[in-house]
Amino acid sequence: MMPASSSSSTRRQHALTRVHVTWVAKKREHWLRFGRIVDEQIISRSQSIKSLAADSVFALVRWDANDYGTIFSAIDIMRAVYPSEPFTTCPDIEPGGESLLELSGWPKVEQVLRAIDAVEAAGVDPCDASPDHWRHVQQRIAAGLQPRVYTMERHIAWQKRREAGL
Repeated sequence: MMPASSSSSTRRQHALTRVHVTWVAKKREHWLRFGRIVDEQIISRSQSIKSLAADSVFALVRWDANDYGTIFSAIDIMRAVYPSEPFTTCPDIEPGGESLLELSGWPKVEQVLRAIDAVEAAGVDPCDASPDHWRHVQQRIAAGLQPRVYTMERHIAWQKRREAGL
């Protein structure tokens, strides 16, 4: 039988979501735009695995190019899930997460990056912003519309709804 501390340590480790990041300049740049990293494993100068705790929100930007320019770009904003929760799979994310936003194509990725900057400009850590805001951003950008700005007032309303269990 395992000691209690080993058992809880194992459960905590299984509750982590691992994100593989790669940085090969001008070829493959996969990075976390935001997220609260609880552990990091460096594999090489250009690769590492960053771990995030369950229930934390993070953004992964993926950009790949060849000698002729960009061949792929995407951004995913996800919530790391607990082991018992269903999840969506996503490249570079183990096991996956709850998808809040998923867009591809550099013009759309840029719009999302600007939306993240706007959340930060409002004085809110993007990790703490309402998950509904990220869903809203995805739907508006996908429809070719401008997303609403996330304000401190919206954030306070989200916090009150969360505290009330709504």
